[in-house]
Amino acid sequence: MPPAARGRSVLLALGAFALLGLAAPAARAELVLLQGGDVLKVKAYEMGAEQARLTLRSGGVLTLSVMRIDRILADEIVPPPEVPEEVEQLAAVLLDFPADATAPPTPYGAEVLEAARKFQLNPQVVAAVMRVESAYNHRALSRKGARGLMQLMPATAARFGVRVDELFTPARNLEAGARYLRFLVDRFEGDAVRVFAAYNAGENAVDRYGGVPPYRETQEYVRRVLSALGVPAETFGAPTAAAVKAASTR
Repeated sequence: MPPAARGRSVLLALGAFALLGLAAPAARAELVLLQGGDVLKVKAYEMGAEQARLTLRSGGVLTLSVMRIDRILADEIVPPPEVPEEVEQLAAVLLDFPADATAPPTPYGAEVLEAARKFQLNPQVVAAVMRVESAYNHRALSRKGARGLMQLMPATAARFGVRVDELFTPARNLEAGARYLRFLVDRFEGDAVRVFAAYNAGENAVDRYGGVPPYRETQEYVRRVLSALGVPAETFGAPTAAAVKAASTR
């Protein structure tokens, strides 16, 4: 297929994904995803510099190192969308570094281009993730403990060679984030939808559910990144009754 035609089919397929539905949220709690894939459901959490204090739904309290925490997500389970076949087979947006790549017209564009070139990623994809994660704020610190431009948790940064005290340095944060994206692109064989879902929810969650996890936060995150890449996502349809029943039993 010629590049131009392939690009058009990519956008059409991504647009189809973006039109998929989200349902009303379930009872609210928090999911703490640990390194190694274990998941804890908690009522509340407090993130310190080195320790996290988790209030369990059973009423107990668990204290553990922040380096054991991979992600914290809202426990809002929604039906997985019925993804059209063309989206399931999608290699998606061009994730790899193009020969004619230039710095994106965003804050830290030069640093984005450098990190993208180093890990052979499309700089527009890195910039889209950065926009959704931190709105280009290199000092961003979330309540969950994610830091910097690419909103990396300390444990994730450590996996990819960046110390916690470096995460507010734009170039180092972008390097770790881009390296993580490269890891995900290779792991999910260029499937951008799964790559973006894994950046938000972790690769273990994507593996567990065989695709985009049924977390409202993750599905919305994928939609926002695709939108930042120019894929329209104005409307969402309702899921089927079967999908609602399946999600409610997870």
